[in-house]
Amino acid sequence: MNELITQLNDAVWGYVLIGVLVACGLWFTWKTRGVQFRMIGEMFRLLTDSATSNLEEMTGQKTKHKTISSFQAFAVSVATRVGTGNLAGVATAIAIGGPGAVFWMWLIALIGSATAFVESTLAQLYKLHYKDSFIGGPAYYIQRGLHKRWMAVLFAILITCQFGLSNNSIQANTICGAMQEAFGWSPVWVGALLAAMALFIVFGGIQRIAHVCAILVPLMAIGYLILAIIVIALNITLIPHVIKVIIMDAFGFDKVAGGALGATIMMGIKRGLFSNEAGEGSAPNVAATASVSHPVKQGLIQALGVFTDTLLVCSCTAFIILISGLYNVPELNGIMLTQSALQSEIGATGPVFIAIAIFLFAFSSIIGNYYYGEANIRFITPNATVMTVYRILSGGVMVMFGALASFELVWNIVDLFMAFLTACNLVAIIILGKYAFRLLDDYREQRRRGIKEPTFHRSQLPEIEHELECWE
Repeated sequence: MNELITQLNDAVWGYVLIGVLVACGLWFTWKTRGVQFRMIGEMFRLLTDSATSNLEEMTGQKTKHKTISSFQAFAVSVATRVGTGNLAGVATAIAIGGPGAVFWMWLIALIGSATAFVESTLAQLYKLHYKDSFIGGPAYYIQRGLHKRWMAVLFAILITCQFGLSNNSIQANTICGAMQEAFGWSPVWVGALLAAMALFIVFGGIQRIAHVCAILVPLMAIGYLILAIIVIALNITLIPHVIKVIIMDAFGFDKVAGGALGATIMMGIKRGLFSNEAGEGSAPNVAATASVSHPVKQGLIQALGVFTDTLLVCSCTAFIILISGLYNVPELNGIMLTQSALQSEIGATGPVFIAIAIFLFAFSSIIGNYYYGEANIRFITPNATVMTVYRILSGGVMVMFGALASFELVWNIVDLFMAFLTACNLVAIIILGKYAFRLLDDYREQRRRGIKEPTFHRSQLPEIEHELECWE
C-alpha cells in the first residue's frame, strides 16, 4: 500500500501540480504588483489591529461580541504552518533532495505568499456570520463565488481528511519520535497523553483554540529562534559556505545529468508547501474568522505568515543541519536528523530541546488543524453527532494512529491529500482572483488618501453584492 501511494504521489506532483503551483504564484505576484514585497511594512502594522475596534468601525456601535483579532487569526494559521514541517519536514527535504531543496523552499515561499494573500482575501470577502463570530474558507467562496456546491463539498471533504485527520497523524508521529529519541518514552503512552490533551482543547471551540495558540506560538517560535541564532552566530564564518552549498546544489549540473535535480525541486516544493500551506486552502479557513474593516487586511496578515514560516523558521532549521554536516548520513532522516544536528552543536541538551520544541510546535498544529476540519464539517452539515465523531477522530483516533504508524506511511498519505486539496483550491482562486485584485487596488487607494484604517462595503462590488452576507 505504501509503495502504491508513493507512485501515485510522484505522478501527481511530478507531472502536474508543481508547474501549476509555481505558475499561479508568479501570476498572482504580477497581478498584485508584488504585494508580498511592496506592502511588508503594512503587514507588520496590521498585527496590532484590534478585533473589537474593527467590528465597531464597521457597525458604528459598541459591541460585546466575542471576536477574533488579526493577531489571533495569524497565530492560529502560523500554529498550523509552524510545526513538523519546520523541523522534521526540512530535514526530510535535505536528506532526500539534498541542500538544494532549501532554495526551492525559499522560492515557493516568495512567490507563494502572493497566492496566500489572494486566497485569504477571498475568504474574508465571502465569509458568513456564525453565532458570535465569522466562518468561511475555500468551501464557502467556491459555493458562493463559483456556485458549484459539489466542488465546495469536495474541498470540504479533502481538507477535513488532510488537516483534521492525516495531518494530525504526522504531528503525533513526529512528537513521539522526538520523545523516544530524547527520553526513551514509549510512543503508546506519549500518543495517549497527546490524544487526551487534544480532545480537551478541541471540545472548547475556536475561542479556546485562538487563545491557546496566541500563547504557544510566540513562546515556541521565540525560543527556537533564539537557540538557532545562537548556533548560527557561533558558526557565522560558515554561513557563506552554507549558502553556497544550497545554491550550487539547487542548480548542480551533476544533478541534471544524473536525473536527481527533479527530486531536489520536488522535495523542496512539497515540503515548502507542507510547511507554509500557500495555495493549499487551509489558512483561509481561519483568516475568515477575523474581524477586520477590509478583506485585504487579513490577506496581508496571511502573506506575512508564509514568510514567518519558511524564510525564518525553516531557514533556521536548514542552517543548523547544514552547519553540522550530518545531512549526508544515510541513517538520519526527519526529526532525528534535526536532533542529531543540534546535538553536534550544543551537546546532549540538543535532542532534549528539540523534543520540547517539537512538542510545542506540533501540538499547536494539532489543535489548529482540527479547526480547519471543524469549519468545513459545519459547511457540509450542522449535525452535532457528526461533529462529535469528527472531534473524536481528529483529536483521539488519528493522533494515536500517527503515534504508532511508520514515518514513511504518514508522510505519503499527507502528500497525496495535499496534492488533491491544493489543485481544487487553485482552480477556484484563479477564477475568483480578480476580486482580490480589485480589493487590493481599493485598499491601496484609501491608504494613498491618508486613511489609516481602510474600510470596505459590499456595494463596492455591485456584480456580486448579493453573494456577500457580511460587509454591510
